[in-house]
Amino acid sequence: MHIQPKQKQKATLTRAAFAGLVTANPPHVLKQSEVARRAGELFGGNLASFDRLRPVYENAEIETRYSSVPIEWYQEVHGFGARNRQYIETAVDLLEEVAVRSAEQCGLGLDEIDGIVTVSTSGIATPSLDALVMERLKLRRDLDRLPIFGLGCAGGVVGLARAAQMARGRPGANYLFLVVELCGLTFRSRDFSKSNVVATALFGDGAAGAIVGSEIDGAEIGVSREHTWEDSLDIMGWDVTDDGLSVVFSRDIPTHVRTKMNDALQTFLAEQSLDLADIDHFLCHPGGAKVLDALEGIFKLPEGGLKHSRQTLRDFGNMSAATVMFVIAAAQRDGLKGRALLSTLGPGFTAGFMTVDL
Repeated sequence: MHIQPKQKQKATLTRAAFAGLVTANPPHVLKQSEVARRAGELFGGNLASFDRLRPVYENAEIETRYSSVPIEWYQEVHGFGARNRQYIETAVDLLEEVAVRSAEQCGLGLDEIDGIVTVSTSGIATPSLDALVMERLKLRRDLDRLPIFGLGCAGGVVGLARAAQMARGRPGANYLFLVVELCGLTFRSRDFSKSNVVATALFGDGAAGAIVGSEIDGAEIGVSREHTWEDSLDIMGWDVTDDGLSVVFSRDIPTHVRTKMNDALQTFLAEQSLDLADIDHFLCHPGGAKVLDALEGIFKLPEGGLKHSRQTLRDFGNMSAATVMFVIAAAQRDGLKGRALLSTLGPGFTAGFMTVDL
């Protein structure tokens, strides 16, 4: 017996929206020029190819980043346990801040929160971060909880999509959507790999929060999709080592974006009977300057057209999953209105897409 595959039907989405988007950073400011100088001291005598890699600091198009630890910390040796304790302490502090501010902006009391979705891939917490925040803020005991780990930079859009799905399934409920990444804590001073050097030029720390619900007065969340490419598991991720998480970066990421992302994007748009001309704004995770160059080509934008993504990269660096939320916040501060396409790229290798009506 042959069963015919079901034809995809365009479903009518129950309304979901987000509001009260806020961002936060830890207190230590890292200037790229100072990072480059310190990296030269650390790597120069241990990595023969460092002089060839030195331009990565300028080419990253980053001026400022934020860190949960002072810059001197990065020149010391730290075990996995010490790193992770710092991760949990700082992550919960930042999530407490954005959760309280987000609820206040929406005029909600903390007792009106019905669920919590927390995204992070730069450390490990069990009990998970959502449970720790729940205890810190004395939230209700009957919350829906969803901790999300492993999505890396894709976590901002994919995590927001999961929060929207939960909100659509429980009309009237208010979900805290929280993202925190402390990428700097993964730096390992004895790792002289090219990927580790690139990470010192790129990564920063940050957090974001918003309220997601079916009755929230805010930016309406449209359709979301993911695309995970075959044979791409080695493009991005972590290797777990005795002294921490070792970053995995493929030099082919920009090439992969240029040659393969457009097909996934066009499939996503076609499912909604849209094309690029129907998108008013492109709000993308700024994985790096070369990735933004590739995305501008795909979106048929002029050089520098991804204004808010480039501004965020310049001022905060790559904060993994949190970064796209900073990009959205920058667009909202500028008063952007209309249909926006959100996009992210992360381990898997996975692209996340979402349309939002700002």
